[in-house]
Amino acid sequence: MFAPDNHLGIFAALMGISALAFWLERTRLGAILTGTVIVILLSVLAANLGVIPHQATTYDFVFAYLVPILIPLFLLQGDIRRLLREAYRTAAAFMIASAGTVLGVLVAITLLDLSAAAVNAGIDADKKEAAIAGLFAATYIGGSVNYAALGEVTGLIRDASFFSAATAADNLFSALYLSILGVLPTVGWIANRYHQPATPPPGNNEQIPAPSARSLCFALAAATLLVVSADALTTLSQLPGLRYIWLTLLTLLVATALPRVRFWCAGGFELGIVLSFPFFGSIAAGADIAAMLTVAPILIALVTILLTVHLFCLLVVGRWFKLSLPELLTASNAAVLGATTAPAMAAAKGWKDQITPGVLVGVLGYAMGTLVGNALFHLL
Repeated sequence: MFAPDNHLGIFAALMGISALAFWLERTRLGAILTGTVIVILLSVLAANLGVIPHQATTYDFVFAYLVPILIPLFLLQGDIRRLLREAYRTAAAFMIASAGTVLGVLVAITLLDLSAAAVNAGIDADKKEAAIAGLFAATYIGGSVNYAALGEVTGLIRDASFFSAATAADNLFSALYLSILGVLPTVGWIANRYHQPATPPPGNNEQIPAPSARSLCFALAAATLLVVSADALTTLSQLPGLRYIWLTLLTLLVATALPRVRFWCAGGFELGIVLSFPFFGSIAAGADIAAMLTVAPILIALVTILLTVHLFCLLVVGRWFKLSLPELLTASNAAVLGATTAPAMAAAKGWKDQITPGVLVGVLGYAMGTLVGNALFHLL
């Protein structure tokens, strides 16, 4: 329906799909799937039915300009002191979840031969496993924003068939994993074996001002200025792979040194969510189902092993540290699916003391995912 050179038409289609996903999220099934999964499924369907193309310059625009802006929009909430004060128990659970992700990645690449999985990425054969390990470590510590960043850092984003297949496997199993997290608290044998905290963490009643035209402008201005500053530091350091690391560190520095910035930029986090939907759609549009079938089996094995080890590590180590099941499951949700779904699940389950920590550790995941994935890629 939209030719690859119809840039505005394709962007309109992405925004229309995003709006439909937000609307469907209000239904019972949509609340379970979440808007992120819905927009990905709808975009895959639209691309494979010929509504939008698999490849277009519009998607390159989204990757080049929207993705870098998303990171500071999310991280402006990331005051490190506030994280330690309000969500230290859930943050501890998140560290366990992140360690489980790294362990799961290492187990998976030990058991599987991933060197031939990405054939067109233009990177050395001996680096392919390291690249895939970094990619999946990033996405299961901080979500899809980190996934895009590591795709660029490792070069895997240039292999359209692999990257779209990996995206499909990632989101399919993320949706399945989310349903498992929702069921676990109802299993009495599991729920009765975990510590219940005596009192909820303080600070959950802090009121953020309602978004205004001014605060949204401040948020966009701050985000773009941080991206430009990070790019300048990247140029000075002459290490292109450090772009997202500089961006993460700069934004956390601003958010911690100026804690009032989250009030000045009220609505910035929500604006980031809005902009993330066409980003998810742009990734998913590249998913050629016929091409995916040749790559998907080994990716399914990879994600299955990774999430199994992640969950086992979370439940076993979390019980040793006497963390509650809501704290552990909120942290795991934030790691695997990001800051948008963790507070939503906490609210749906009635875990009111986990709503704010869910957002905060999700923001921590945005910060950590790119750093850990990058480190793992270079170490391996």
